[in-house]
Amino acid sequence: MKKNRLGKSDLQVTELGLGCMSLGTDKAHAQKIIEAALDEGINYFDTADLYDFGVNEEIVGKSLKQVRDQVIIATKVGNRWNEQKDGWRWDPSKHYIKEAVKQNLKRLETDYIDLYQLHGGTIEDNIDETIEAFEELQAEGFIRYYGISSIRPNVIREYAKKSNIVSVMMQYSILDRNPEEKVLPFLHEQQISVVTRGSVAKGLLSEKALEKASPSGYLEHSYDELQQIITELQEKVADSRPLTEVALRYNLANPAVASVIVGASSIGQLQENVKAVNSAPLTKEEVALIQKIARAHTYPAHR
Repeated sequence: MKKNRLGKSDLQVTELGLGCMSLGTDKAHAQKIIEAALDEGINYFDTADLYDFGVNEEIVGKSLKQVRDQVIIATKVGNRWNEQKDGWRWDPSKHYIKEAVKQNLKRLETDYIDLYQLHGGTIEDNIDETIEAFEELQAEGFIRYYGISSIRPNVIREYAKKSNIVSVMMQYSILDRNPEEKVLPFLHEQQISVVTRGSVAKGLLSEKALEKASPSGYLEHSYDELQQIITELQEKVADSRPLTEVALRYNLANPAVASVIVGASSIGQLQENVKAVNSAPLTKEEVALIQKIARAHTYPAHR
């Protein structure tokens, strides 16, 4: 599988990363999916302390322990569970991040994290303090590189200006082209890679398509708009290749995107995603046609 450099780092990530959130808590089943991902050549695994109260990190760490030097583990920090474990609060403070990383490392059974990501963020945060925490963790050897997970243009600009982030994880798909307006061109110019999630739009851009549609639609699209867009995509672009393939290759057609992070709840689903990413890139004509079919929207806030 093709690999791309993540920002200005020396991390080479596969074009498909395994989003581990959907693995569940059945450790044996989850491990089989992770092992299948390794067999398919995937080297990039994305988790977070928030997933299943940290159990997800434990599963990922144990499953990858024997191949630790061959893989890239990305996890996230900033959402702090309460004592009852029935809710969490946002805490991007330096004190919390530097304490939380110890638990991340313990659950992952590793001495270092390849990519440590802030799991959100607002413009009201003490961004300088947060950056200081990540810089110190990097200097101390606990993390190799850091990034943020955010869809907010104003937050992304601040981190791009003030920090050494190598990546931004964000939602991006044919049905959510908001990042194309300002964020993707800006990050590409800054040599900060984008790692995408939500590329199949909750299954709408898969073979199940409209079976997954809500009567209220998806984001800014009404149900009728979805029906029209998906039908046109199937007839004009996905006539010779699966819709999932079109969706994942559309993300990778943008020069800012280094990898698409996709979850899998079965080995079969994982293999379908691998086949989609390993397929031929979209032509310029196909990309233009997709953009004509699925209109772009703009961010209404956080500008």
